[in-house]
Amino acid sequence: MALYRTVAPPVEPLTVAECRAFLRLDHTAEDDLITGLIRAAREEVERHAGLALIDQDWRLVLDGWPPGGVAHLRRHPVREILSVTIYDEEGAASLADPADYQLDGLSRPARLFMREPARPGLAMNGIEIDFRAGFGASGVDVPDLLKRAMTLLVSHWYEFRAAFGARDQPVSLPDGYQRLMAAYRPKALL
Repeated sequence: MALYRTVAPPVEPLTVAECRAFLRLDHTAEDDLITGLIRAAREEVERHAGLALIDQDWRLVLDGWPPGGVAHLRRHPVREILSVTIYDEEGAASLADPADYQLDGLSRPARLFMREPARPGLAMNGIEIDFRAGFGASGVDVPDLLKRAMTLLVSHWYEFRAAFGARDQPVSLPDGYQRLMAAYRPKALL
C-alpha cells in the first residue's frame, strides 16, 4: 500500500500578509522566508493529523482489495473519488464504473466500498484509487484552529531560525500547538 499526492494545493491556507501582521513585521524583505515557513507549517500540520487542508489530489495504490472490499483513504476530509483503476496481468488499465463503488467521506479515515471488487492481475500495485481531499479551494475554508496552529509554527520557526541549523529543524514545537491539533489527530483503526 502506498499513498502519495498527485496534485499539490495551488494556494496556502495562510497568506504572507497574515503572517507578517502576526509577526509585527512592516517590511517585505523576508517574504520568501515566510512563504517557505508557511508551506512547511502546512505540511507539518497535514502530516501530523493526516489532513489535506487545501484541495489536493491523492492516489492510494493497493496490491489487492482489503477484506470486505473496503479501502481506507488516509487523508481527511475526502471530497470525491476521481477514479478507481484496476490493472490486468498485462498491465492494461480499466476504470471501475462509479456505480460499483461508494464513498463514505464522513468516517475518519474515509472509506471506499467496492461492490464485487475485481481482482487485479498484477501481483503488486494492481489497484489505484485517485481522490480529492481538502477542506476547500482557499484558506477561508480551512478551520481556524488549524490556521492558528500553522501561525504558531510559522512564528516559532521565524523567531528561532538563527539558533539552530537547518538540519536541526524543527527543534521544537511551540506551546499550544499540540493542544490546537488535539481535535484533529486521527483515531487508530480498530
